[in-house]
Amino acid sequence: MSPAETAVAGALADADTVADALAAPAAPARRMPRPRADALRNRERIVTAAREMFVEFGAQVPLDEIARRAGVGNATLYRNFPERADLVREVVLSLTARITERAHEAAEEESDPFVALRRFTHAAADERVGALCPMLDGDFDKHHPDLLAERSRLEEAVQGLVDRAQAAGRMRTDVGVGDLMVAVSQLTRPLPGTACLNMDRFVHRHLQLFLDGLETPARSELPGSAATLETLRSEICAGR
Repeated sequence: MSPAETAVAGALADADTVADALAAPAAPARRMPRPRADALRNRERIVTAAREMFVEFGAQVPLDEIARRAGVGNATLYRNFPERADLVREVVLSLTARITERAHEAAEEESDPFVALRRFTHAAADERVGALCPMLDGDFDKHHPDLLAERSRLEEAVQGLVDRAQAAGRMRTDVGVGDLMVAVSQLTRPLPGTACLNMDRFVHRHLQLFLDGLETPARSELPGSAATLETLRSEICAGR
């Protein structure tokens, strides 16, 4: 066989190999194993216990105490949350999602828009937002994509409650979402030297007084301008 004929034969063989490879069935994609149900339950128990203990004792509560309350071993806690910052971020994410759901439930189930706003405000207070606020100063990634996405959902939901109440003429228009969230945060933050659990009998009472002041007709003229969520982020939280 001449060199030219040898080259042609080799090329044809290579083509046959490529054709065979293309015709062969593709290897099945490797499926990632799904977390076991008990593993998901353990993770949820850890986050719930952490949220409760952060409210009661602050964000520096020992992690082994959180594991004990959750009913899991220390190894299970650290397997899910290798660093304290990981657990704090998950608690903040869980809390934000819970409050967002309370806003959606109020909007869907209450026909009166101000009643919906009132229901949401008391529900948010029950989540002890103010007691957990010090965690937001902690050493964790506040710009994590999951946190930003959940925060956006919350802001949209609460803004919708306020917009509907104001459009219906049920809520004074010289206040904003920021005013509402500041009140919830401050009224659910325990006073120095007091236990969080002792504040329950005062929180909803004082919160209702605040809500009465949001209804129309307005009984006074407020100083300054309405606080928006952007105001809180750009001015108050930045210390300006």
